[in-house]
Amino acid sequence: MSADRKQPQPPEDGAATGAGATSLLLSHARLADGRAVDVRLVGDRIQAVGTAGSLGPVAGGARVDLTGHLLLPAPAEPHAHADTALSADSPGPAPYDVPCDGSYDVPCDGEEVQRRATEAALLQLGHGATALRAHVRIAAGRGLTSLDAVLRTRRSLHGLGELTPVAVPRLLTGVAGAEGRALLRDAVRRGGVVAGGRPDGDPDPAGHLEAVLAVAAEHGVPADLHTEGDDPVWLARLAAMAGELGAGVTIGPCAGLARLPSEVAGRAAERLAAAGVAVVCLPQGGCGEAGSRGVAPVGLLRAAGVRVAAGSGALRDAANPVGRGDPLEAAYLLASQAGFAPEEAYGAVSAEARAVLGLPEVRVEAGFPAELLAVRGERLAGVLSLAYSRIVVHRGRVVARTSAVREYCDSAAALDLPRQARTKRPPEPGGPQAGPVVRS
Repeated sequence: MSADRKQPQPPEDGAATGAGATSLLLSHARLADGRAVDVRLVGDRIQAVGTAGSLGPVAGGARVDLTGHLLLPAPAEPHAHADTALSADSPGPAPYDVPCDGSYDVPCDGEEVQRRATEAALLQLGHGATALRAHVRIAAGRGLTSLDAVLRTRRSLHGLGELTPVAVPRLLTGVAGAEGRALLRDAVRRGGVVAGGRPDGDPDPAGHLEAVLAVAAEHGVPADLHTEGDDPVWLARLAAMAGELGAGVTIGPCAGLARLPSEVAGRAAERLAAAGVAVVCLPQGGCGEAGSRGVAPVGLLRAAGVRVAAGSGALRDAANPVGRGDPLEAAYLLASQAGFAPEEAYGAVSAEARAVLGLPEVRVEAGFPAELLAVRGERLAGVLSLAYSRIVVHRGRVVARTSAVREYCDSAAALDLPRQARTKRPPEPGGPQAGPVVRS
């Protein structure tokens, strides 16, 4: 799916970046097209891109040598679960266990939710995601406690990354759904919160959809619905209503769409595309409820013109106790299992994910936002295969670094391969004996 995009212009001196803005030179980086470049950042924008060695830092600015690194637009996370993240080993009921009336019997510990949500967001930031959208459950018995905890996490992350919560009630219809409707409106009034829902868990999925979209339209915010997408009648209703909503509509993970007959799924996909509804798939596994597995039919959706982004979903909770929250793994799985070219797979976690979140496009060109990820490697396919060492840039400054070092015993098997830095270190008892150190 493509659209004409207006080329942004570099900010004028002192504009957009602000007078006296910080600067950073990323030197000797390799781009996905094979060019070796210097990239100069001023404030939150890319000011200039030139051949390697051609640019110098602004006076007083810092320099980062990216020799051996591939420089990419930073990925974004369009479908996380902040309130349940890192809860797989927590005692008691799963954080998302909700009775049929939509209420919680177990009190919510807001401080614990904030601690786990912050740890999860920092983990995903370290992977490269400088923007995250996180689903957070609201319901009778717990109110907005979890949402308030995630909003505190968002404030604590200011300057490191952008976190946007999605308020997700389970029950919105009938008399029993009155409190859920009130909570959703209250949540969106807090500002910076997306209107969400889980129509699959409501006795009236169509009514649930109408309630969510009504709140989204009332407050001018996007809508993001967590659904398996296995009901073609409901999907048709969604497409009809979404076409009338000014803000964006996203659904996911839509694994159930793959279980429909291909002709039925194809017609549903065409309706979604015509209405501008985006789909977020979760290649790394199910989320939200244990037992939810499978991946949306991404090829069918893309062929119909649907914008398809990829998210991480569950991060080590009961639904996926081994979830990694790594966008590069999601891209790797799209390339290895769904037949995406490496560039298309990475686009699903970067350009497409940012578009779903309503964020501006990022290219490694002058005038674009300085939201970047440097990964040790020379080609995108290799980076998706083995992405250990990473440097993350948000708003023009380095906000996270991950460095991986592999060590081998000194033997004939440790060959002097290209791009591998060989250094000697003193032997350690019981450890590798003065072997080569390989940085990955």
